Amino acid sequence: MLRAYRNTALVLAATSLVGGAGVGVAQASSATTGVAPSACRPANHTAKITKAPDSAGHRHYRVTLTAPRGYDPCRLAGSPTDVRFSHHGSRSSITTGRYGVQKHVVTFGPGHPVHFDIQVPGSGHAITADEATFTLQAPGGEIPGTSFARGALKVTNGTRIGPVERGA
Repeated sequence: MLRAYRNTALVLAATSLVGGAGVGVAQASSATTGVAPSACRPANHTAKITKAPDSAGHRHYRVTLTAPRGYDPCRLAGSPTDVRFSHHGSRSSITTGRYGVQKHVVTFGPGHPVHFDIQVPGSGHAITADEATFTLQAPGGEIPGTSFARGALKVTNGTRIGPVERGA
């Protein structure tokens, strides 16, 4: 009988620790009921920056995220936050805004790449960057950890980040 009480106490303690993870922080849980780690965790995916077609008054870059086999799909929503740019390891002072629908949910995982847009004003003093760091967003808040993408780009004040969308 004492053993049953001890097990119940351990389960209750673990439940309250998990429940207290913090408001506004998503737990990068999978979109399925699998047992593999979530593809949304920064260590479980790769990201690459490539040049995209320009629009009137703006340069565009696409950040494509892919996850290898062995990870469970997960759900993302909105634009990544805390986006920072660096060049050869030196961080720039450029800060970003966001644009587009922030509540649209997409599934990301092996065989289901996603991407988001970096929209850079065509005017202003552009600086060269070769890496972007960012925090992905889930429907319930941010996913803990910092993701990064590599690729050549030029950014300036007024740079905005679009929401995550399906496809590469």
